[in-house]
Amino acid sequence: QVQLVESGGGLVQTGGSLRLSCAASGRIFSNYAMGWFRQVPGKVRKVVAAISRSGEYTHYVDSLKGRFTISRDNAKNTTYLQMNSLKPEDTAVYYCAASKFLIATADIDFDSWGQGTQVTVSS
Repeated sequence: QVQLVESGGGLVQTGGSLRLSCAASGRIFSNYAMGWFRQVPGKVRKVVAAISRSGEYTHYVDSLKGRFTISRDNAKNTTYLQMNSLKPEDTAVYYCAASKFLIATADIDFDSWGQGTQVTVSS
């Protein structure tokens, strides 16, 4: 499995931006599709965005298109989630995950998970 460490979370006001980073180690990063998920207490973890091994293909939850952007830098073994125009309902713990598939969006298709980073958007 690949080891993942998220960073970049924090407290931001409504309308603000954050960029989350997920640093990978332990395996060849470009062999893994990557995804970002989020979870609020008492609710199921849900996919936010996903990106293919090469970065050629991306997937977004429809409701987040235009505000969130997923990217990756295989030379730096890092994937990113740029979040703009943040809303209080974006408050959650954000997780990155790695999948051995070309691209994946289902929770069950991801093999490795980071510890999560808290994002809080104040109104």
